[in-house]
Amino acid sequence: MVELINHGVYLLNGTKVCDNYEGLTPDEARENTITYGILRSHDVDGSKGKMRIRFDAMMSHDITYVGIIQTARASGLEEFPLPYAMTNCHNSLCAVGGTINEDDHVFGLSAAKKYGGIYVPANQAVIHQYAREMMVKCGNMILGSDSHTRYGSLGNMGVGEGGGELVKQLLKNTWDINAPEVVLVWLEGKPKKGVGPHDVAISLVKATFESGVVKNKVLEFAGPGVKELPIDFRNGIDIMTTETTCLSSIWITDEEVKHHYDIHERPQDFKELKPGDVAYYDMMIRIDLSSQEAMIALPFHPSNAVTIHELQADPVGILTRIEEDAKKRFGDKVDVHLVDKVVDGKVYADQGIIAGCSGGTYDNLAEAGAILKGKSIGNDYFTASAYPQSTPVSMAVTREGITADLIEAGVVMKPAFCGPCFGAGDVPANNGLSIRHTTRNFPNREGSKPGQGQLSLVALMDARSIAATAANGGAITAATDVEYENTHKPYAYDEKIYKCRVYNGYGRPRPETELRYGPNIKDWPKMYPMQENMLLELAAVIHDPVTTTDELIPSGETSSYRSNPLKLSEFALSRRVPEYVGLSKEIQKQDLARRAGEVSANIAEALAKVGAKAEDTSFGSCVFANRPGDGSAREQAASCQKVLGGDANVCYEYATKRYRSNCINWGIVPFTIAKDVEFNFEPGDKLFVPGIREAILAGKEEIDAQIIARDGVKPIHLFFQNLTADERQILADGCLMNYYKNKK
Repeated sequence: MVELINHGVYLLNGTKVCDNYEGLTPDEARENTITYGILRSHDVDGSKGKMRIRFDAMMSHDITYVGIIQTARASGLEEFPLPYAMTNCHNSLCAVGGTINEDDHVFGLSAAKKYGGIYVPANQAVIHQYAREMMVKCGNMILGSDSHTRYGSLGNMGVGEGGGELVKQLLKNTWDINAPEVVLVWLEGKPKKGVGPHDVAISLVKATFESGVVKNKVLEFAGPGVKELPIDFRNGIDIMTTETTCLSSIWITDEEVKHHYDIHERPQDFKELKPGDVAYYDMMIRIDLSSQEAMIALPFHPSNAVTIHELQADPVGILTRIEEDAKKRFGDKVDVHLVDKVVDGKVYADQGIIAGCSGGTYDNLAEAGAILKGKSIGNDYFTASAYPQSTPVSMAVTREGITADLIEAGVVMKPAFCGPCFGAGDVPANNGLSIRHTTRNFPNREGSKPGQGQLSLVALMDARSIAATAANGGAITAATDVEYENTHKPYAYDEKIYKCRVYNGYGRPRPETELRYGPNIKDWPKMYPMQENMLLELAAVIHDPVTTTDELIPSGETSSYRSNPLKLSEFALSRRVPEYVGLSKEIQKQDLARRAGEVSANIAEALAKVGAKAEDTSFGSCVFANRPGDGSAREQAASCQKVLGGDANVCYEYATKRYRSNCINWGIVPFTIAKDVEFNFEPGDKLFVPGIREAILAGKEEIDAQIIARDGVKPIHLFFQNLTADERQILADGCLMNYYKNKK
């Protein structure tokens, strides 16, 4: 289904792929990709090695926009200089903490009025569907404070980053990257009936994630198979490219894309995008759509995938391996019984969900409705819910009778909301198996709490196979194995509800407007500049292959405290290393006392071993993880560490650019160590980094440090590579807010 061709290729006239071409060098021909055409038009610098990008528009949701605006205000914001849409799709159904969710929404509307923004009220649309409907333009670039900011299938490059990068754009600064490599994703064939976008996307993630082969590269989709895919199918693949750890994505545009802009009454925003006559790609991925099978991504990652037929052939063996993985991750905290889901050779799920930016499309719901028409999900343990991804989609499925077909079958229809994707809605029962057409199935992302003995498990499937499973009483079934006819009409968009409900103040700021603050909206605490030397104490040591941002700061109901930095920080690593917060607070307490002239015995003893002084040596907490930062763009994964006194992280590599950028913007030094160096240290051991401030400001990229362990002092070599001059100054100043204050 998916073939990786791990060497450079040339694409000639958009139709012929070859290994060599004598007319242009790879660097010359790479400029002829769609990717470089768009990036160069947004690069304010024009140098070949680095790019300094200004975006055309921005997107945020209600987990992130309060923190972004608060940071930008503290840094001198007067007006939104570009269209900035704020949706309310993440905490709109949370009921944690009384009024605090709606308080944030009211703050968002007041900010849109004051600074000239776009405000999309709760349950009107999930963030990325609103962008597809109202914000995208061919050849443009959109920056979002959500990792799934991907609109390449509509000719608009999307990038998901932490809030600090959006603050930079609000202050008319740039997103700085190395000129990226480009990967040709060549589509051939046509999907068989019953195969959907999630099946293709899961296969792509399975083929690329573990090796990191497309990390920080741009995926460019082309080939004869593109024309065989409706726009919702393309969008469904595109949104999942985030899970490959690529930087962004872009597709060729055609009549299908033109139709999207036509029905959304924005024909002027379409233009044809295609590679030049000779374009070079650093590698190629060939996907044969005609051989694609129905897939299931098992816990605990979208890349942990098999075909549904493979699961049906060996259910006990495959599910036993998932149980063993859970045991390694959570130990005796939970007792997982997945094999119990196998009854008479069939695997039974407990819940089916179709939701969010990947699942809740018109086409997905129409296919699900066709499969379930006249059938029943039953009255046993299996339940099902569907969330149309916007009010226009909801109106369309209602008018077409799709909603009625689903409700009659027993599916609960819900409003536009991202909750099932991040643990704030439809949390399964303990030991429950939920099959979902959503973007992720990381540990605990569905809302369970292993520290309290809870664990439910999520497997990703396409909406078609979820519907087939629902029609089969919860027995996992491939949609390719059922007979059905989808006779529903094509999607008909109606923007009346947006005209009624969305506030669009772009270009018309009202500076006299008072921001409306709820009692939970708090300012950032004081953050200190970097001192000459750095003493770190390990507060968490995690040797998992990958550590997700959902583990660094859990999603779900904890996100309700997103506007209160101190309260939110109480949840940092709470579901993975419960003792982390307490250890970090004690370290921070000792550092604050040191700054007041009272040096603890703990600090004094450590500094004596390395011959350093407390006056010019900061004391902060540190996290070690093998490969941290996969998943969400939410900056809280870094800001919570900083609020608790975190000064650095150490790892072998960062899973994503966006998490590393979040660390930098919050003044956390992103140290790495060589891959062949063993890190056999424990919480409580210390790391002394002499002369770190001078080294960072002088442009150095590595430094000798010392580990103060229980069995003595040992040398360690640290790297801090690929930092821009601005990023170095941000680290020295202590965080992005301090950096902007110092520039005033």
